[in-house]
Amino acid sequence: MNTPHTTLYRDKANGKIAGVCAGIADYTGINVFWVRLGLIVSLFLPLSAITVPGYIAAWFLLQKKPPYLYRDEGEQKYWQRVRQSPKRTAREIRAQFRTIDRRLAEVESFYVNSNPRLSDEIEKLR
Repeated sequence: MNTPHTTLYRDKANGKIAGVCAGIADYTGINVFWVRLGLIVSLFLPLSAITVPGYIAAWFLLQKKPPYLYRDEGEQKYWQRVRQSPKRTAREIRAQFRTIDRRLAEVESFYVNSNPRLSDEIEKLR
């Protein structure tokens, strides 16, 4: 599942230095403030030996986020949910389809039951 919507990018448009933190925030759905704060805090921990080279590596390895990636904020939120939990998203979509199917069956039942001529024609086709 390696589509443009599920790839980690650098978000240069919303970034401060290279867009790495903004890209991580977009990918995970976490507010960019918390990602930047986590980076700054990790600089003062023993992890700083990994943080700085990791940031620089991400700067060079990650591609820039395409400007056409999302049509609107709703689509962006949807893809963030997909990246966080694909199984949960699939369950939600299945549930929505079941609801649509149930509602369509109710509408069909209403029209068939209230229209005897239509009901007779359907029976003839069986």
